[in-house]
Amino acid sequence: MSQPPPKRVPSVVNRHTSLQRLRQLSHVLDNAIPIPGTGYRIGLDPLLGLLPGAGDTVAGALSAYIVVEAARMGVPRETLLRMASNIVLEVVLGSVPMLGDVFDATWKANARNIALLETHVDMPQSNRGSDRKFLILLILGLAVVIIGFATFSVLLVRLLIGAISGG
Repeated sequence: MSQPPPKRVPSVVNRHTSLQRLRQLSHVLDNAIPIPGTGYRIGLDPLLGLLPGAGDTVAGALSAYIVVEAARMGVPRETLLRMASNIVLEVVLGSVPMLGDVFDATWKANARNIALLETHVDMPQSNRGSDRKFLILLILGLAVVIIGFATFSVLLVRLLIGAISGG
């Protein structure tokens, strides 16, 4: 005796669940850790940035995940490009040793991207959506920037260590 296929959950519920998950991820990356006595919060993103190369790559990949999910929710291309530019700015300026981590702690690209996502998530489904080719190109572009600047950051740290050690 075969069972009927499971009923599909309405897309509104799926979008709400996805949005909640993305809000939590953004909070962990940008605002999870209070700085005592200041009222200011940072997240794991600037702390990951302290690890040259690997930290920036992981943080960038997690940030890119938010953009991918936004595309799956039907966010318009223009907004996806703004979200990607927030990540690119954070990765590029964040790749500067030490100063970049301060920038990461203040820019908070993920919180900015969640705010952009929230302005579009309640819009009607018509006139929204991103085609697959655009999304692939966007993600490939983000990957090139993230990996490129992670590599730059590692090379810069090696150069600085070599200069300090006299070799």
